[in-house]
Amino acid sequence: MSNSSALAPKVAEDHAALLASPDPRLAANKRLVYDMYRIVLQGGHADRAGEFIAEGYIQHNPMAGQGLAGVQDYIRNTRPARPIEDKLELPLIQLIAEGDYVMTAFVRPEQDAQGQTYYSTWFDLYRIENGKIAEHWDPMLKTDRPIDPNDKRL
Repeated sequence: MSNSSALAPKVAEDHAALLASPDPRLAANKRLVYDMYRIVLQGGHADRAGEFIAEGYIQHNPMAGQGLAGVQDYIRNTRPARPIEDKLELPLIQLIAEGDYVMTAFVRPEQDAQGQTYYSTWFDLYRIENGKIAEHWDPMLKTDRPIDPNDKRL
């Protein structure tokens, strides 16, 4: 059953509000993930990944290698370096922090077999340890092709 009238999830307009928290630790964790996304994943600056990601980073995405070097290789192989933007321009829906975890949700525009655009949601979960991202989960499958999320902007 297809739903050709499916609407794109609403994208957050006020990123400062998403980054805010009355708990300074949660605010710092959200900022760490946000800036990593902005500089490394959106900007493609693999050389800066160590500012955000721990050397012993545990990766649960089956398409990327382990450790900081695994992330850097994945970035270099899936996207070019671009100018760093002040704001995350990927279609962010929500940024949620609880304890040592930060979760992001992004709109994921896709095309069906008939070439019609439909929308899904991509979730990432990060564990923060000692001020760096120490572990990552997402829904990537081995059968998926590696992507540059910048190709999924609205």
